[in-house]
Amino acid sequence: MSHLSERPEKPVVGVPMPHESAALHVTGTALYTDDLVYRTKDVLHAYPVQVMKAHGRITALRTEPALAVPGVVRVLTGADVPGVNDAGMKHDEPLFPDEVMFHGHAVAWVLGETLEAARLGAAAVEVELDELPSLVTLQDAIEQESFHGARPLMVTGDVHSGFADSAHVFTGEFQFSDQEHFYLETHAALALIDENEQVFIQSSSQHPSETQEIVAHVLGLHSHEVTVQCLRMGGGFGGKEMQPHGFAAVAALGAKLTGRPVRLRLNRTQDLTMSGKRHGFNATWKIGFDADGRIRALDATLTADGGWSLDLSEPVLARALCHIDNTYWIPNAHIAGRIAKTHKVSNTAFRGFGGPQGMLVIEDILGRCAPQLGLDPMELRERNFYQQGQTTPYGQPVTQSERISAVWEKVKENGGVADRRREIAAFNAAHPHTKRALALTGVKFGISFNLTAFNQGGALVLIYKDGSVLINHGGTEMGQGLHTKMLQVAATTLGIPLQKVRLAPTRTDKVPNTSATAASSGADLNGGAVKNACEQLRERLLQVAGTQLGANASDVRIVDGVARTLGSDKELAWDDLVRTAYFQRVQLSAAGFYRTEGLHWDAKSFTGSPFKYFAIGAAAAEVEVDGFTGAYRIRRVDIVHDVGDSLSPMIDIGQVEGGFVQGAGWLTLEDMRWDAGDGPNRGRLLTQAASTYKLPSFSEMPEEFNVTLLENATEEGAVYGSKAVGEPPLMLAFSVREALRQAAAAFGPSGVGVELASPATPEAVYWAIQAARQDDVSQDGHATDGHAPDDGHAGNGHAAIGEVRTDVTALNGA
Repeated sequence: MSHLSERPEKPVVGVPMPHESAALHVTGTALYTDDLVYRTKDVLHAYPVQVMKAHGRITALRTEPALAVPGVVRVLTGADVPGVNDAGMKHDEPLFPDEVMFHGHAVAWVLGETLEAARLGAAAVEVELDELPSLVTLQDAIEQESFHGARPLMVTGDVHSGFADSAHVFTGEFQFSDQEHFYLETHAALALIDENEQVFIQSSSQHPSETQEIVAHVLGLHSHEVTVQCLRMGGGFGGKEMQPHGFAAVAALGAKLTGRPVRLRLNRTQDLTMSGKRHGFNATWKIGFDADGRIRALDATLTADGGWSLDLSEPVLARALCHIDNTYWIPNAHIAGRIAKTHKVSNTAFRGFGGPQGMLVIEDILGRCAPQLGLDPMELRERNFYQQGQTTPYGQPVTQSERISAVWEKVKENGGVADRRREIAAFNAAHPHTKRALALTGVKFGISFNLTAFNQGGALVLIYKDGSVLINHGGTEMGQGLHTKMLQVAATTLGIPLQKVRLAPTRTDKVPNTSATAASSGADLNGGAVKNACEQLRERLLQVAGTQLGANASDVRIVDGVARTLGSDKELAWDDLVRTAYFQRVQLSAAGFYRTEGLHWDAKSFTGSPFKYFAIGAAAAEVEVDGFTGAYRIRRVDIVHDVGDSLSPMIDIGQVEGGFVQGAGWLTLEDMRWDAGDGPNRGRLLTQAASTYKLPSFSEMPEEFNVTLLENATEEGAVYGSKAVGEPPLMLAFSVREALRQAAAAFGPSGVGVELASPATPEAVYWAIQAARQDDVSQDGHATDGHAPDDGHAGNGHAAIGEVRTDVTALNGA
């Protein structure tokens, strides 16, 4: 076993324990960024001047009326920026724009003594606009060929010969929705200037180092003149990886210009209308199967709705391409990607970071094609699982491919799938107006940032004379339990009880140049760094203990806060050991560092091994659907998920449950709507509140919800044998959507297949039921349309005709 993954005697990791701030969360005593306003003197409040048009050039911006409003102190505009007027890493996001690019774009910010004064001041600012044409829908952008950023292409094998060797060929189109993060805490920042003119910012940010960098270049400062701290976040889900930087920069600019602290917090409507979402996608595809239902070739084009600027759209698209295979071997593939430029908010990271979008495409294809192939969907999926020795379309060997089948079979066993499917068949035969279905889907998700440089982490660990320990690391806590795991890692490595260790808030002046807490890599990177720092300290202390105990340092072990010599009853308490080390002038602080080894990636050729390992999981979901309304309920969910040797089982099970529910929300409930008409509100987000945007709640939870972590699953080369858990469980929710598809199909003749929009709202399910009842899909084994491209590339949703070739017609799921 590798040094990194090996666990010592009596480890604190692996012990089930609650979140380190759980009691603070439920009692309301946990502090968040905006809570600090009430502990800060003379705070000014920032309020945006939003322009409610989708696209236009500013011809006049008059701020004088705002200054006449009582309580208004200043109006911030582009003329006030001493550095670079840009809030993005791609330099395509003006902080104060002269061109409005989406409905609700902020063009100036008003600072007031009170929030109400700032609001009234913002309303008084006069903006004149020369309106310009706008592209609101993804389809509009595709038709107008409005694209920006990279256009990656992933190729493996020979897709032409793959289709020539296929017994069945299908084509189709699939468009699916974006998703709002809807974290509990909206974007917030509090900036102040100290007596040395240093800028200090409290920010609800998943990436404090990048917030620091953006603020510094907006203010024309060096990074060492800016400190960013993140206490904790009330949720992030990727929405606070890039998007907080501009808000922090506005607050910092206001503080710099006025000399007073500035608070910026978006209300819910502002947050919804000004911040980015999960990327909606359009996919056109063509797939070939052999006579046994094994994939021979896939040709697809994935188009992401990037919004008005690039933000993280390029890496999101890259990860979507890298995950279109999911758990299935595709020997011949030609997958193209592109980013649509639309006049909407700039879409950004969201749990899964493009992985869910890529995987949804292949799962939708298999769900649609299984009836056409005369195969049970579960059987079709099993036949295409990766086997030992096979590689992904981008060239990375799929290690632990046996775990794909292992979790799958374990779910079938735990969930009594075979017996329940027989019961479901009997139920459906007896109930003409209500149908049930059970679907099983798997997940293979790559862990690491696609950009190799981001796969590093840092930590600073301090031991005080009294034996207490303080850890600092570069990861941020958004409720996911990272801090809890880091406390357990530190206590385990040092060999001391958990209560000896405390964790400090994440700050850029303690650990520099950190990566975002994203890509499910928080525990891997920061855990490796914390472990490294603690190992340095432990080695120094073992030398001291060896001298005190009259033994070689290599024969000393520190367990439960006591140093003992092997084969002897001599011992030395931790507090005494630390005190002795101090008087011997032994350094009691250490900076730790970790870099993920074995990664390489060529973005141009789209080949390499970008991931340290794959997280594996499987879920079986049973649903019941009402034939009159399309309404449904999730009767039962069984999950088996691979987290390696869990660092903190309660935390990990909570992450699996939460990720699954969030994924089910994206796929079945969360229906974002934009005004695409030609009226005065074109481009406006219509679903601006929880009253119009349906979020998963207790009523959508599975009636029976069973989550099991895969046993005996040590991950070599990862901290204490664990695996990442944040993002992969979200994709387990594919099982719910596929179960809904099968339940809708059950209202039609045996073997009928249906198309299903995403999100699969009750309305969408109802229309799928109607299609099944009418048996619109041809059952005779021939194509329903004979027009198709013959160049081997994905076309417009029509299949090439062949003796046994079949067509799956296009579906626009928007």
